[in-house]
Amino acid sequence: MPGSDTTYRAPRLFIGGQWRTGSAETRSPVINPATEAVLDELTHASARDLDDALAAVEQGFRVWRATPAAARQRVLMQGVQNLRAQREAIARLLTLEQGKPLAQARMEVDVAADMVQWYAEQAKRVYGRILPAPQPGADYEVRKEPVGPCLLMSPWNVPVILAARKLGGALAAGCSCILKPPEETPASVAKMVECFIEAGAPDGVINLVFGVPQLVSSHLIASDVIRKVSFTGSVAVGQSLARLAAPGLKRLTLELGGHSPVIVFDDADVDAVARQLVAAKFRNAGQLCHAPTRFFVQQGAYARFVDTFASAASELRVGDGMAEGTDMGPLANGRRLSAIRELVAATRAEGTLVAGGERVGETGYFHQPTVFADVNPGAKAMREEPFGPVALIRAFDTPAQAIELANATRYGLGSYVFTDSARLQRQMIADLEVGSIAINSTTVTVAEAPFGGVRDSGYGYESGEEGLDSYLHTKFVNRSYSA
Repeated sequence: MPGSDTTYRAPRLFIGGQWRTGSAETRSPVINPATEAVLDELTHASARDLDDALAAVEQGFRVWRATPAAARQRVLMQGVQNLRAQREAIARLLTLEQGKPLAQARMEVDVAADMVQWYAEQAKRVYGRILPAPQPGADYEVRKEPVGPCLLMSPWNVPVILAARKLGGALAAGCSCILKPPEETPASVAKMVECFIEAGAPDGVINLVFGVPQLVSSHLIASDVIRKVSFTGSVAVGQSLARLAAPGLKRLTLELGGHSPVIVFDDADVDAVARQLVAAKFRNAGQLCHAPTRFFVQQGAYARFVDTFASAASELRVGDGMAEGTDMGPLANGRRLSAIRELVAATRAEGTLVAGGERVGETGYFHQPTVFADVNPGAKAMREEPFGPVALIRAFDTPAQAIELANATRYGLGSYVFTDSARLQRQMIADLEVGSIAINSTTVTVAEAPFGGVRDSGYGYESGEEGLDSYLHTKFVNRSYSA
């Protein structure tokens, strides 16, 4: 039954150019995390629906791979234009479903549009090359071709950006796709997809399904139709998908968890850096895989950094994302609230609580921005990704000690360094075991550059030339001009 916001409607499946109600027996509620009200009920795809999606995506690939790159580019660019025109509608759906403040939701739509636009611009720049052959009357050619139908799976934390980034890469390369967004935030992603359908994507090129994640992924990955899987989410699910993809030798891109270290040296502008990091840490209630989380601060700046950071965190206004002036909305679901409360309780014995630490109110999944100082390096929170509004601060003396602390987890996604010393910057770049480093900045992912991790943070890349290349197959041709 619809909840308090009667304008919200859960989307249907989109298969082979048609919107349809899922025919599975299972359904799931879509819940507003600020009020805990049920917004609507989402229907799921049955095995028959999924088989129809596989047939459609296979046919869509035949059409789309034969479509000239310039024509694909026009569809994507029109989709981007539609996306920007629908910014406010998508942002409001996103805030209702996910909880983030409306200003952050609008920014998410903007970033998603930028991501797809970059891929669209590159659609006509998928180049091969001709090599000199050692024998006369022959050429060696290297060609780039779309890898095939793709399964694209995105999570609930930044669902529009992550779905759009995958969609843009696949379509620019000439691949068709089945997109499975999160069941918690279906309408915002469906509205984004609609922008590209209305831009002229042929039937079967984009398909949208929802359902029980394990059932959907196992059914689709088992099919020979799917040749590439792209997933953003948890380490455990990524490992499961890798096992499912192995028998069919499916190409796999996994962008998994992170536990990003921040290293602040004595020469940094402590007050400015602390406030900049508070904004980055508690954006989206800390529910970002690349959120700065473990803060290692050199002894000379430590006390001031802790005071400024804790003070700025305490000033953040927690509330409904639809309310004007909200800095931090609720956690996305009850599971995250329970996990954060348990983590905070465990960390009280491993550090000094200097801000927050409590749930906010009795309705909605709200939690205070929480800051711990002097955290034991062996604490659970230092080893396991909090994925929420919990910041962990510890002092260090030497650069070598900072590197050791930063590299002391199995994650390796992003890292942040603050110093004006070129020598220290070079040392950090060389020794930090991560996929991305921001120096005197809090931005580690942009449309033009690859984003991916090492170790438990996954493998493969999104965005940039490397992201586009992950949807392409390389073919070698030895062409002789005489029989």
